[in-house]
Amino acid sequence: MPSNAPKDLQNLGQSLWLDNITRDLLDRGTLQHYIDNFSVTGLTSNPTIFDHAISKNTWYDTEIRRQLDAGANGEALFFALAIQDLSRAAALFLPVYERTATVDGFVSLEVSPVFAYDTKATIAQAKMLHAQAARPNLFIKIPGTKEGLPAIEEAIFAGIPINVTLLFSADQYIAAADAYMTGLERRVAAGLPPDIRSVASLFVSRWDVAVADKVPAALRNKLGLAVSQQAYAAYRDILESDRLQRLESMGARAQRLLFASTGTKDKAAPDTLYIEGLAAPNTVNTMPEATLLAFADHGKTPSTLPRGAADADSVLTAFSKAGIDLTALAEKLQTEGAASFVTSWQELLEAIDSKSKVLA
Repeated sequence: MPSNAPKDLQNLGQSLWLDNITRDLLDRGTLQHYIDNFSVTGLTSNPTIFDHAISKNTWYDTEIRRQLDAGANGEALFFALAIQDLSRAAALFLPVYERTATVDGFVSLEVSPVFAYDTKATIAQAKMLHAQAARPNLFIKIPGTKEGLPAIEEAIFAGIPINVTLLFSADQYIAAADAYMTGLERRVAAGLPPDIRSVASLFVSRWDVAVADKVPAALRNKLGLAVSQQAYAAYRDILESDRLQRLESMGARAQRLLFASTGTKDKAAPDTLYIEGLAAPNTVNTMPEATLLAFADHGKTPSTLPRGAADADSVLTAFSKAGIDLTALAEKLQTEGAASFVTSWQELLEAIDSKSKVLA
């Protein structure tokens, strides 16, 4: 019998998003089914997801032919396909967006990963994609790299809803939150309304993959949860800060913390590990389709994350004693994550180029 866990998670106050988007998911009504039956209230996408969808299937062939006939190619052709899919998804989530007073019901489109360390190019493309999509409930994803932070601030100032991606630690999250609030403060100073939405995406499972063969068995699959709990404590501190309270008094809303990369990579661990372990009100958990189906099938009603970081701190101390430099690893994971997205991006464009030659 299916579990009530997705609905319980929603009742707890956490938004459950799908980390997947394909034309088939839309055409077959599968996404609508997830909305109606599994409490899904948003979704995220990335280059890897689109690469697999376009290169390994024929779902996009007809539209690729049409785009080629219209003169589109390469990156422009990809963004045309992605915006079509995400616009359809955004329309499905629009009732959620309206019901929640624009807090929930978002979809996400990422800027080209090759701009992860190019502030000006990121800003320019974020503005272009936001205008091209023209959907109120569409986030533009910008990585929380050192160069991405000023782009995030500028995009928020320009009124573009932003999903800050590739965050791996509490410190990286705090830097992203600072960029967001600075953008809002600039809007207030300019006499502009500060109600511009954002989420900050903390990647979870990659921590445990990175240390799996470097720590004792007793510490396996505990690092991602501990880092997430530490970031959640920082999030709660920001929610209660004077700085955010002042902004909220002027009409702003908090940037929500989002838990990403929540599919379990260790087959010996529960497949719902990062869902049941990260339930918290006013946050988001975006999960792969397989994890969503597992949680809907046999997930357990989760308990709420503690507001403080005491438990997480003791776990993180144990990892430090085991020889793990957590600060260095966070930076390494962000760099590797950016590089992996660039690889997927290049493979995606190669796949489009190959298909274009065949279909032309």
